[in-house]
Amino acid sequence: MTEGERKLWAELSQFRRWYGIHIRKQAPIGYYVVDFVIHEHRLVMEVDGEHHFTPEGQRRDRERDEWLAGEGYTVLRFNTGELSDNFSGCIEEILGVLGLMDGRRRTPTPNPSPQGGGGLG
Repeated sequence: MTEGERKLWAELSQFRRWYGIHIRKQAPIGYYVVDFVIHEHRLVMEVDGEHHFTPEGQRRDRERDEWLAGEGYTVLRFNTGELSDNFSGCIEEILGVLGLMDGRRRTPTPNPSPQGGGGLG
């Protein structure tokens, strides 16, 4: 993983605990391997380095994004500069797409929960 991917993953990997959302990294979808995906929300997040800004890289990204859209996925792309300069803005964009812009985190219930189910409430 690149530095940008590591930084984003450090935050995204907490989404299960905070919001009950499972995120996979380096996940296959069809012939592609995406950086991060939330299957239940049909959301793909990609971290773009320099090679994505060449004409060939842009063409490949466009084809990939169109194919993923055809499969019902929304693709968010963040370049490494954005992740360095405006990391919180990138996270806010993801939360906005997920309908979590209030940033409200789910709080763990007692273990075991009073209902005996455990987990998040």
